[in-house]
Amino acid sequence: MNIQEQNVIEKLKTVKDPELGIDIYTLGLIYEIKTDDGVEVVMTLTSPLCPFGGEIIESVEEALAPLAPENVRVEITFEPPWKPSAELRNILGL
Repeated sequence: MNIQEQNVIEKLKTVKDPELGIDIYTLGLIYEIKTDDGVEVVMTLTSPLCPFGGEIIESVEEALAPLAPENVRVEITFEPPWKPSAELRNILGL
């Protein structure tokens, strides 16, 4: 199976952070995408205490399932900690 990274990105853009209403890719929560054997995403959350972490992970798995029905992995890391870009800070009014 040949999964293109751009297809993964398109699927990730459908997953919104419930608190901010912005997709997780635009938020910069995606650190790495691997498509060697299925789809693996290394990502973070806006905070280690994010109350929607489980919901976001489940949404990512559901969004990516059509690309690799039997082999989707989501790894959460907090290294480095998430820091919104200057452009994103402007959008969020920070």
